[in-house]
Amino acid sequence: MRFSPDSPLVIWRLIDGKPGHEKQGRGLAEALGRHVAVKIHEIRANSPLASLTDWLLGRFPAGKGLADPHLLIGAGHRTHLGLLAARRARGGRAVVLMQPSLPLGLFDLCLIPAHDRPPARTNVIATRGALSTTRPSRQHDAGLGLILVGGPSRHFGWNSRQIAGNIAEIVHKIPNVRWHLTNSRRTPADFLGTLAQAGLPNLEILPFDTTPPGWLETELARAGQAWVTEDSVSMVYEALTAGCAVGLLRLPRRGDSRVARGVDQLIRDNWVTPFDTWQSDHPLLAAPEGFDEAERCARKILEKWFA
Repeated sequence: MRFSPDSPLVIWRLIDGKPGHEKQGRGLAEALGRHVAVKIHEIRANSPLASLTDWLLGRFPAGKGLADPHLLIGAGHRTHLGLLAARRARGGRAVVLMQPSLPLGLFDLCLIPAHDRPPARTNVIATRGALSTTRPSRQHDAGLGLILVGGPSRHFGWNSRQIAGNIAEIVHKIPNVRWHLTNSRRTPADFLGTLAQAGLPNLEILPFDTTPPGWLETELARAGQAWVTEDSVSMVYEALTAGCAVGLLRLPRRGDSRVARGVDQLIRDNWVTPFDTWQSDHPLLAAPEGFDEAERCARKILEKWFA
């Protein structure tokens, strides 16, 4: 379907039910909507086998009754075949976020984190981290700090006592800041209890399952600084996008992974401050002003196809 500035840009966003993936697709769609009128349809991704069948038969039943799309956006392996099926059946440009499980040439555009080392191709944009719904903010309060705690993963180990000790040192050394801390689904059960033993009066602990929708984005827009455990790479990039000065709580590594390489690049670029460097009285660093990957990618898409 041809695009006219007089009518909305129709976006079909395929979703797989994973919050991190959905945040990436929503972030790109919202960024596009800041420049042109958009009509966004969210479509639950089918199983890979059903999507493969739809692709081969040139059909996409999930789009019945919807206007033909200008853009198809998907994040997560479960959405890949669905993107191709929808494009064959109804047209539009297929945009995949993160490294796809299928050949890059099958998609019109691939937005792939630089730490995955994507090849230089006309249909590939290398991104700094994952896209998100976070927006740059000019309302940061130097008296408010945020601490985001993850947990063990494929790429990083964990030590609750060490992380709790690092956090206690930060909070003690900066007593004039009100600190808010939240954990994640991956945080070991013993961690919050270990931290509570430190008796930190200027630290408020808000478990992730008690925070309302949008809480993190609101906190990032307000906090003057944020400390993040390095396993939570998406949170690191969201804090950088918001414009926070970012400190990195180090964790033991499980080998030389792509995620760890991405963290190391942030350190080399002086975008984040590791805890051990901060202990030497180095100030917290922040990303260059205007860092917003969802916005940058949205502009490139509009210039490429809808100028």
